Amino acid sequence: MPTTKPTPSAREQELLERAYEYSLGHGLADLSLRPLATAIGSSPRVLLFLFGSKDGLIRALLARARTDELDLLQQIQSRYDEPPGLTVVARELWTWLAAPGHRPLMAFWVEAYGRSLVVPDGPWAGYAKSTVADWLELLEASQPDATEARRTGVLAMLRGALLDLLATGDLDRTTAAVEDYLRD
Repeated sequence: MPTTKPTPSAREQELLERAYEYSLGHGLADLSLRPLATAIGSSPRVLLFLFGSKDGLIRALLARARTDELDLLQQIQSRYDEPPGLTVVARELWTWLAAPGHRPLMAFWVEAYGRSLVVPDGPWAGYAKSTVADWLELLEASQPDATEARRTGVLAMLRGALLDLLATGDLDRTTAAVEDYLRD
């Protein structure tokens, strides 16, 4: 019989939120429990007790980030009674992805996505694949008659533009590229 993790305590939720905010600014690659615990008002021992291990904490942080992603996708889907089309949804996604306030989350996402590819058996396991599936599901719902290749192309274009934006900060150029792609 599978076991399920009990509902997190208020303290666990609070520390997870603080750790999430911390990791958005500091990343996950060099995450060390001692500086993290100090920054969020806890101790390494408490974090290990609550999350089981450093890997357990990383898995919880990735799940927390995925919650933000799924919330965005749900918000977009709930705005429409009928499928709005790939172009409309892609523009909405790009507007959200490119917003300056979302850059820390997007950098976190890129790091987690990359680590999932490089360390497929670690706490990152399956993160990249599940992200692709989530976004393709939204794109399919937005235009069910679009081909899988077209939806995949839109997703790849958005990811590529996001990587360029994060690398260069050039919002005008990357937005122009997104618009040019969506005109086809």
